[in-house]
Amino acid sequence: MTGIERRRRYGKMVPVVLSGFDISAMAAAYIVSSLLMSASQAQLWLSGAVIAPALLAWIPAGWRLFARSRYRALKMERTATDAVHAAGCHALVFIALLYITATDGVAWDSLCYFYASALVLLPLSRTIARSLLKLFRRRGRNYSRVVIVGNNDTASRLLEQLNYDPGFGYKVLAVFDQSHPDGGIGDIYYGAIGELDRYVRENRIDEIFCTLPGDDQQGLRAAISAADANGAQYYYVPQMSRYVACGFALDTLGNMAVMPVCRPPLDNFTARTAKRALDIAVATVGAILFPLIFVPVAIAIKTSSKGPVFYRQTRTGYMGKPFSCLKFRTMRYNPADESPVEKNDPRVTAVGKFLRHSSLDELPQIFNVLVGNMSVVGPRPHMVSHTEYYREIIDRYMLRHSVKPGITGWAQVNGYRGTTDHLWKMERRVEHDVWYIENWSFMLDLKIIVRTAINMLAGDENAY
Repeated sequence: MTGIERRRRYGKMVPVVLSGFDISAMAAAYIVSSLLMSASQAQLWLSGAVIAPALLAWIPAGWRLFARSRYRALKMERTATDAVHAAGCHALVFIALLYITATDGVAWDSLCYFYASALVLLPLSRTIARSLLKLFRRRGRNYSRVVIVGNNDTASRLLEQLNYDPGFGYKVLAVFDQSHPDGGIGDIYYGAIGELDRYVRENRIDEIFCTLPGDDQQGLRAAISAADANGAQYYYVPQMSRYVACGFALDTLGNMAVMPVCRPPLDNFTARTAKRALDIAVATVGAILFPLIFVPVAIAIKTSSKGPVFYRQTRTGYMGKPFSCLKFRTMRYNPADESPVEKNDPRVTAVGKFLRHSSLDELPQIFNVLVGNMSVVGPRPHMVSHTEYYREIIDRYMLRHSVKPGITGWAQVNGYRGTTDHLWKMERRVEHDVWYIENWSFMLDLKIIVRTAINMLAGDENAY
């Protein structure tokens, strides 16, 4: 068996393996839930009258998990979110089947036990399965052989993305363009579009990514023809993608193909509701525990220096609207001094240094969250003067105000916090903020909250 044949065999096995993990997770949830029930409920739960509808309900739920065609490059948190959606789909179908078959006696608490277990085990199994699959691909198995048509800036960025993580399973073999001579650079072959069809056929190419401009009709036809003639999957990468804030969708207008720019995830009412529910839940728990932290912190602040316990500063919030951001005071009290804090800043008290290092100084912002002018997770709010300055020199800076600012954010858990003494630091921070807005998911927020908690326990060297 050739290497290509083995690779194609492994590719066919992937859905089977992932389905096996999914079914195992649901079976484990089924068994775990039966252990939590009363003896009579467990006996009914393990009967064929209940197991059969549970298995049938997995057909649409399992399909939901495989709805995304580009599963190779999906983020873990998006995979986990899809698993949660699949559990919800299973619940709707399962309950409907129980009603249709007139299966009486199944208690609601039994269903709650089952789906509570499933909501933990299904995303966990999916995450483990994809981690193992990425490890498998890093060893040279189950990769997709790719060529890029077009040798331009878009192609360069695409090549960087495809090679970003070997675990995605992409292997770029060649780049073809109208103006590029035959030859090779490194492991990648560069050639003319005229030889594309032969190369795709001889090298059993799986996917063709075309980055040619729309007016290059000859090149576009050659790329599509090579894909059609050799059974390769064809993808068109629009050159305008670097100038828009989020992804594309494909739609039709009559017999014309159109690509509307997608709205960010949080433009969806359901997504905003889920995020707000998480904010209220986390902030409520924080507010309940707040007195336990407030008393010793307040005593320490008042003992270390004169001034109030809390510090209020006007920051730029949602849609550019200013709001009063609440923090524990960490510096010597001087209302007239609003300059940014620098490393080893003499204005920071000993207590303030600890609060900043542990990020406890941000804790009062849970009340900003409860009021509604902040979220638990989101781009950190900047001083109004910083907003006015950076909006003029950093591309897409104001896009970060299209969502509520957060106590913590994607930029912060990736190390971009503290002083911005160099422009590139703020640029990286904005890039991470924009990425968060474009790729938001409920599981991503949970991931950021967990990483923030870990950083608080370990301390952050960039917090000062």
